[in-house]
Amino acid sequence: MRKAELYREFVSRFQQHMPVAETELHYRNPYELLVAVILSAQCTDKRVNMVTPALFEAFPSAQSLAQASEDKIFALIRSISYPNNKTRSLMGMARRLVDEFNGEVPSNIDDLMSLPGVGRKTANVILSVVFDQPAMAVDTHVFRVAERIGLTRNSHSPLQTERTLTENIPSEVLGRAHHWLILHGRYVCRARKPACDDCFLSDICRYNQSSLKCKTLS
Repeated sequence: MRKAELYREFVSRFQQHMPVAETELHYRNPYELLVAVILSAQCTDKRVNMVTPALFEAFPSAQSLAQASEDKIFALIRSISYPNNKTRSLMGMARRLVDEFNGEVPSNIDDLMSLPGVGRKTANVILSVVFDQPAMAVDTHVFRVAERIGLTRNSHSPLQTERTLTENIPSEVLGRAHHWLILHGRYVCRARKPACDDCFLSDICRYNQSSLKCKTLS
């Protein structure tokens, strides 16, 4: 199957099987999503959602978080992975939002990436989810699933994967495609044991077709 045809099938099948695809992080405004995404690095959304209600109650705005003590923030996020680093990131992010952006989450990638704790993946999540911009955030699920399906070939970095997917997925569904790949990787195309028998892409998936070929030859 040629690349263009594969991408068309990828979009068509996800539109049919997963018409609604959204972040599983709980948030009510851009500030809360930014905090949640920073916390979600190398941590499950489920765990983040257990922590953020108390955190947002204590610090409902960037202004309140910027004035918080390190000990108070740490106590509220201590069950999250890397709580020391993330405490410092949240403090730095909030202070910069207040000092440079009047407490508002910026809407361009350069400003977002100037915030402590915000890398390209986090910035793209904010651009896509909050500002409805055509951005592709690449996490471990997106990186793995795109390569397995065959959407990318021998990609060496998340940035390379981002560029390939952005070039080939229509801009109007690019943000949704980010969630398609994440959710597919989380629940179907799992890292250790992909559920190929339950996958609606199995007949066009490079990984599955390769596995079937190997079984036949053996």
